[in-house]
Amino acid sequence: MSADAVWLVAGLALFVAVLAPVLVRSIALSAPMVLLLLGMLIGLLPMPDGWSLDPVAGRKVVEHVTEVAVLVALMGVGLALDRPLSRDTWRSWSPTWRLLLVAMPLTIAAIFVLGWTVLGVAAPAALLLGACLAPTDPVLAGDVQVDGPSTGGSAEEAEPDERNEVKFALTSEAGLNDGLAFPFVYAAVFLASRGPVSEWGAGWLAWELVGKILLGVLVGALVGWGLGRLAFRAADHRLRIAERGEPLLAVAALVLSYGATEVAGGYGFLGVFACGLALRSVERHHDHHRAMHQVVGYLERLLILVILLFLGMALTRTLLGGVDWRAVVLAFALVFVIRPLAAWVSLSVAARDPERPGGLQPAERLVAAFFGVRGVGSLYYLAYAGGLVAFPDEQWLWSAVAFTILLSVVVHGAASTPALRRLSAHSADVG
Repeated sequence: MSADAVWLVAGLALFVAVLAPVLVRSIALSAPMVLLLLGMLIGLLPMPDGWSLDPVAGRKVVEHVTEVAVLVALMGVGLALDRPLSRDTWRSWSPTWRLLLVAMPLTIAAIFVLGWTVLGVAAPAALLLGACLAPTDPVLAGDVQVDGPSTGGSAEEAEPDERNEVKFALTSEAGLNDGLAFPFVYAAVFLASRGPVSEWGAGWLAWELVGKILLGVLVGALVGWGLGRLAFRAADHRLRIAERGEPLLAVAALVLSYGATEVAGGYGFLGVFACGLALRSVERHHDHHRAMHQVVGYLERLLILVILLFLGMALTRTLLGGVDWRAVVLAFALVFVIRPLAAWVSLSVAARDPERPGGLQPAERLVAAFFGVRGVGSLYYLAYAGGLVAFPDEQWLWSAVAFTILLSVVVHGAASTPALRRLSAHSADVG
């Protein structure tokens, strides 16, 4: 393929990306499915000289592109959530806390045990698989997440009670668990480089698991609150960015919160999500939030296009060749058994009254448990960890993770529209 032909193919792919969300809205397909398939078809074409789709060789590029995509998605999620996070609303976030504090550790542990004891994967690599594949994805899960901020008008009109608890739980879970996976990525890195847990476990528990999480949330929230006060309530009207309708404030907040959190030593992913929540909280019903969310959404769509096309091309040319029975068992076990079971257990233990905020009906628990989409975050964590220490059989790890993402995109993409439609009908009948 010549360089000129690359521009043609890229233009056609971008055109398909623009049409895909509208064309697949009423059928059992999703835009990520279409883009991934298109990438796999492009991968069958001859590549320009010098192009390499080996993720190990191009690890740094993969790391930085996926990092930006996750950050953009996290800011979008933070701005999109209508439900505030405060002492008064803490209980209404109950499904989120249970998915994070119960389902996620269970998923990591199950993948680790499956990989190490059944599939014969080395312990550090098995733990890394658990850390990469446990978090749900804020980038590819748009079909099962909240649509965006409800703003304008009175508080009653702008705060619609977010009765779709499934979408709220999946959205808030994806916003938080990408940052919470980091401690377990570091645990895998330490296990591979420092030896037994007794050598590093106490420091990991105090700093990676507790200290950096708290720092991430605190710094991100302070940045978001400070920018919000400036943009919406500054004494000098010239500093009130929101009044000028400048949506790039969201991008500035994203970069500033990520940089500040990382410099402080916390987890930047958590910092960006906390920044989005705090920025939204300053003037919750202002129309400017919708404009900022729209800009972030455009950036996210462009990054999704690039990542899925190249992932599809890499699957066709290199990654599927490394898929063996172990990768197939891992992917199907995670998508159909491990995640649904772990999430179902977490949402069923001490289940709250479904008539109260944060409570889920049995059908809602089933849908929330099943739709844990794997995606871009998994690629980022694998690239990040591979840059810190050499893991055994890294090429196979890439194939296994990529195949799991492919299976998740296909299964969850095909099931999301009919499942949510049936859930809505069921809720209407119950109501």
